[in-house]
Amino acid sequence: MSEENIDKSNYSADNIQVLEGLEAVRKRPAMYIGDTGVKGLHHLVYEVVDNSIDEALAGYCTDIFVTIHKDNSVTVKDNGRGIPTEMHTKEKRSALEVVMTVLHAGGKFDKDTYKVSGGLHGVGVSCVNALSIHLKAEIHRDGKVYMQEYSCGKPQYPVKEVGTADDSGTIVTFTPDDSIFTQTVEYKFDTIAGRLRELAYLNKGIHLNLEDEREQNDDGSNISEHFYSQGGLKEFVRYLDDTRTPLIPEPIYIEGEKNGIPVELAFTYNNSYSENVHSYVNNINTVEGGTHIAGFRRGLTRTLKSYADKSGLLKNLKIEITGDDFREGLTAVISVKVQEPQFEGQTKTKLGNNEVTGAVDIAVGEALGNYLEENPKEAKLIVSKVILAATARAAARKAREMVQRKNVMGGSGLPGKLADCANKDPYACELYLVEGDSAGGTAKQGRDRDFQAILPLKGKILNVEKAMEYKIYENDEIKNIFTALGVSIGTQEDDKALNIDKLRYHKIIIMTDADIDGSHITTLILTFFFRYMKDLIEFGNVYIAAPPLYQVKKGKEFEYCWNDAQRDVAIQRLKGAGKEDSVHVQRYKGLGEMNAEQLWETTLNPATRTLKQVTIDNAAESDHIFSMLMGDEVAPRREFIEKNAKYAKIDV
Repeated sequence: MSEENIDKSNYSADNIQVLEGLEAVRKRPAMYIGDTGVKGLHHLVYEVVDNSIDEALAGYCTDIFVTIHKDNSVTVKDNGRGIPTEMHTKEKRSALEVVMTVLHAGGKFDKDTYKVSGGLHGVGVSCVNALSIHLKAEIHRDGKVYMQEYSCGKPQYPVKEVGTADDSGTIVTFTPDDSIFTQTVEYKFDTIAGRLRELAYLNKGIHLNLEDEREQNDDGSNISEHFYSQGGLKEFVRYLDDTRTPLIPEPIYIEGEKNGIPVELAFTYNNSYSENVHSYVNNINTVEGGTHIAGFRRGLTRTLKSYADKSGLLKNLKIEITGDDFREGLTAVISVKVQEPQFEGQTKTKLGNNEVTGAVDIAVGEALGNYLEENPKEAKLIVSKVILAATARAAARKAREMVQRKNVMGGSGLPGKLADCANKDPYACELYLVEGDSAGGTAKQGRDRDFQAILPLKGKILNVEKAMEYKIYENDEIKNIFTALGVSIGTQEDDKALNIDKLRYHKIIIMTDADIDGSHITTLILTFFFRYMKDLIEFGNVYIAAPPLYQVKKGKEFEYCWNDAQRDVAIQRLKGAGKEDSVHVQRYKGLGEMNAEQLWETTLNPATRTLKQVTIDNAAESDHIFSMLMGDEVAPRREFIEKNAKYAKIDV
């Protein structure tokens, strides 16, 4: 046995590591904040803001300010009570230092201090401290100002009094540690704005302010947004649905306490064919749903079906009504406050408290029953929508069965256009969805046949935002995508559930031209995935290829460039002492302008290509944007384009 093997096999007490303080967070950050990418970076801001929101829920805070500084540090300020700074009896140090440096420490475990809170694991602000290269906490409390600074979670000095104050509150400024967040430490204004907007709707009456010192308006002031909602979830539903055509004039709003659980929800119907339900527990977005969603669906289906049966509106219907039919064209936001929520999974995305099901069911049943009796005209519109949904569902099921009739795993039912790969391990394989037959042919020549499959798409696929479901399954390009991927929709438990057990490729890459038409095709494909294969986005399977815009060449030397700035640098570098006209710049207006070798070097080769992974930072915000960009209403789309025109590159 070698000396190296002897060392490895000598497992003794000295091999046991004890991580003290916040070392565990720095050692395994993803365990506490999900990941160390863009999502985890923004999660730091949310954890600090959640502390201020908890103060607001307790009745002590009305204003929250978030500032992104030029160096990408962030300040979160509130006018709450301020974190206590006196000595902690057990820890023998300031309570502020305990909160900032000890996991599972905070007032949220004391029901007399906070009745409900988002950060129930008690690791929020201490995790932020651990993952920040520098953090400063400034406390305004009892007429005084206290301060303490930290580096990578370690206090730099004891809490000290630095002045007097005529207000109260907590100010936390932190700089993310770039040795942990290696992908990026640059915050996105729109991402943080989306979360603050969401919090404003979920906590009516609270002012949330966001300012970005990195970018200025035309008048020289920093860009900023203010979020405030008086109507709460009713306004939230209006915001989500402002690009859709409403079926009823006003959202149905329910607020009350059932079985000791505060329940607030709002919902409406529109003329679309999708269901958009967003749920929250103590302000946490439960993207996987849970018992509150089950209670809502049960109460909605039971009450609507009872009314429809009594009114005789279903007597001539020969198709059986299912729960899905009652939810087509539905937009809803559900928010419950639970003292001791039980979340399935450490990421807190699915509520498991069984008592919440009954509470939401009762609340929906009582309020919706009264609404239907008092508004017979609107009730008839809703039931008519349900009947149409049931009829369309029957057609959609037949269309799905046609798509899924052949065994795609056996290869007999694969699309004729698909150039499959040799490898049969889904985790090793990737599928390129390529715009046009011409580019598809080039991609087939340039790919690595072992693990890369190519599916050319002819023209623009159907806009699923405006199409009935059965029309979607009849569309040739969409049928080809379903068949090539090997996925299916519809189970005995859920008629619209996505089954990805037989997914044939675990990397799905959208590759279109770098022009306006290419961007539109990408958006159409992403809309399809968001509405019908959202799981694939949430599991990180969907990517967008980034073909280069330019080739800058001088003699036999050349560089590929993905933006104008890279092009200008390449021109200067290659020009050197020579004449400017000796440098040739080729603008790629389409994938078809590259040969197979160039396409491999720039867009297909895993060693040199650039892929953008598609993620969902905020489901409600994504829902609003997709419905606005791809829906019927022109005015909101025009307003969005005008607002964001300075970020767009238009090829004319």
